[in-house]
Amino acid sequence: MPDPALLKRLEAAIDANWDREVAWLQELVRFPSLRGREAPCQDWIAREFAKRGWDVDRYTLAEVSMEGLPGFSPVMDTDYTRAVQVVATVRAPKPEGRSLILQGHVDVVPPGPEDMWTYPPFDPVVKDGFMNGRGAHDMKQGVAAMVFAMDALRTAGLAPAADVYVQTVTEEECTGNGALSTLARGYRAEACLIPEPTGNTIGRAAVGVMWFRLRVRGVPVHVARAQTGSNAIMSAYTLIQAVYALTAKINERAKSHPWFKEIANPVKFNPGVIRGGDWGSSTPAWCEVDCRIGLLPGTSLEEARRELTEAVMAAARADNFLANNPPEVIWNGFQADGHVLEPGSEAEAVLGQAHEAVLGEPMQARLGTGVNDTRFYDLYYNVKALCYGPGGEGAHAFDERVDLASLKRTTLVLAGFIADWCGTRPI
Repeated sequence: MPDPALLKRLEAAIDANWDREVAWLQELVRFPSLRGREAPCQDWIAREFAKRGWDVDRYTLAEVSMEGLPGFSPVMDTDYTRAVQVVATVRAPKPEGRSLILQGHVDVVPPGPEDMWTYPPFDPVVKDGFMNGRGAHDMKQGVAAMVFAMDALRTAGLAPAADVYVQTVTEEECTGNGALSTLARGYRAEACLIPEPTGNTIGRAAVGVMWFRLRVRGVPVHVARAQTGSNAIMSAYTLIQAVYALTAKINERAKSHPWFKEIANPVKFNPGVIRGGDWGSSTPAWCEVDCRIGLLPGTSLEEARRELTEAVMAAARADNFLANNPPEVIWNGFQADGHVLEPGSEAEAVLGQAHEAVLGEPMQARLGTGVNDTRFYDLYYNVKALCYGPGGEGAHAFDERVDLASLKRTTLVLAGFIADWCGTRPI
């Protein structure tokens, strides 16, 4: 349990730094750090870390060999020479406590039509205790929390008594290869904390995720003779319906899953992007649909891919055109295993004590139907990884926003956790 007197010192430090933390988060949200455009944001963060006297490692994903590593996801449609990652190392001269990784992602999903936002998505406004902005909730507020938790220790005249690695990565929203790159580059610790926006709960289990592209080719004709050709878009729709049917079958099986049996339909399927055709008066000769589907912990990626491919090809065989012109299933982006944080770890116990000391109630667990980066550390590198962060609303939606009161509480929880896990030393 964090020392009450120390927690009071940290709380006073967070109060003293609070206006600066809010302003820092606003500046972070102003960067439109969409995929392929994260470098300016990451360069700003690298400078911020260097100002704190931390040793900074700035590199791109193109500089790291990851193919063949567990958890690697195949990449399409992006340039990894522009995918900047940042790792700051805060060394303890004579380490006495337990080492820690603090990791957060700065990549954000597209905002959609900006005129459908109440306020511009990359011009954050603070109003009524909230801050809006694309990525403000998911998860730039978590990045602010972990950075200013470290700042709170410094303001209180302390530093961690063990090595801490403060990491900001990209690709969390599409492959996870940013997190994997830090491990491939050799960064290790005795625990990892990722402050995703969990509403002050601990992530107990998360489904896996697979991205894939359905590719259909057809025979174009003038629309006046549509019956003599094919329509690749409508053929793709047939395949989409088959995957929805498969998803329903998987969710029926999920009713007996040890972790997800109480969650209605935990496996989600989404046809997210569709492209097809060349001319409004010609039947489309091609169609591509980029899709996402979940998989339950305990189901291997190989098994899930095989089952999905079989469902798609069975639907194709039942279609007059597709039977003779088989579609392609192309695996790209997320190929992420499901993950369960088994209860009982010392790291979770220490975090739970910090949570209870600040919020006055036991830390609750949550089950996620989305994916996060904890799987890399825990599944493949034996680093216990905790997913715990502040609250808010609107992840991937219009009017995404941060609950600033939750952010402030979370900053204190993280500061207390760092102090207890790593120990402290005077500076």
